[in-house]
Amino acid sequence: MKNERQEKILEMVSKYTIETQEELISLLSRLGYEVTQATVSRDIRDLKLSKIMTPRGTYKYVLPKNHEGSNVRFKSALSESITKIDYAMNQIVIKTFPGMAQAIAAAIDSIEDPNVLGCVAGDDAIIVVTRDEESAKAVSSDIRRLIREMN
Repeated sequence: MKNERQEKILEMVSKYTIETQEELISLLSRLGYEVTQATVSRDIRDLKLSKIMTPRGTYKYVLPKNHEGSNVRFKSALSESITKIDYAMNQIVIKTFPGMAQAIAAAIDSIEDPNVLGCVAGDDAIIVVTRDEESAKAVSSDIRRLIREMN
């Protein structure tokens, strides 16, 4: 349940402007996660979320750029969520369990691989655009390897 909740938090922080823990608690509650402020505070610390100033002068939570815990969480999310991966030309298509695509896309974006130009995620599928076909082959191979390592 904790991993699932934390993946949902990553997804929401990447998708919405969340300024307070109370907003995060409210969003989680609407999705069926009953959590306390202490739980959300621990999740924020575990996920290494930080706050940045918005153009309006308020602060919002953002995903971590590079930190030691992201690799473990990324590998875990990959092994538990991806059902199929393939590439054609400079694009990778990743199929996931329903509701997991955005969290996985956010995780892929957070590793800041120079060969990955960006990700577009739906509910259960992600398109990853890479620099070229060689990059698509290498990135998809790396993701498959990470999945094998976690299983």
